[in-house]
Amino acid sequence: MSLFSRRAVLVLPLALAACGFAPAYAPGGDAAKLVNAIWVDDPTEKRGFDLVQRLEERLGRPQNARYRLTYVIATESVGLGITPADVITRNSVKGVVDWTLLDKATGARRTGGRVQSFTSFAVTGSTVAGQAAAQDAETRLMRILADQIVTRLIAMAGELE
Repeated sequence: MSLFSRRAVLVLPLALAACGFAPAYAPGGDAAKLVNAIWVDDPTEKRGFDLVQRLEERLGRPQNARYRLTYVIATESVGLGITPADVITRNSVKGVVDWTLLDKATGARRTGGRVQSFTSFAVTGSTVAGQAAAQDAETRLMRILADQIVTRLIAMAGELE
């Protein structure tokens, strides 16, 4: 390691501290107050189950939550890879989640938004393999969308009381 690199490594933490950077989950950090504080609405179908599962992995599952997170999921499957014989060989799954964070005591909206992403999967092979690939793609998509929601919650955690 060169001398320059060592100096940069030593100076970086000081520079970050000077600009007000603080780890989100550090004791007293803004995001620490989100852990075990948000009750996510119960899922009613598989996509919702996958979304809620990932949100609870990241935020915890509280007994007495201060906030309630509601959500609406919409997905669409679109054929991408098409052979000259008009056979679809690859699908893309687009997903959108509209979410709202509510104060459980008052019902007031604290924040909310829309997250969206996509993933894809191959549909070549047997019918069973195609169905398994489609289910796996939807699970991956819900995890991506849940992570986006958590990122937005962390970003605005300082504004929560």
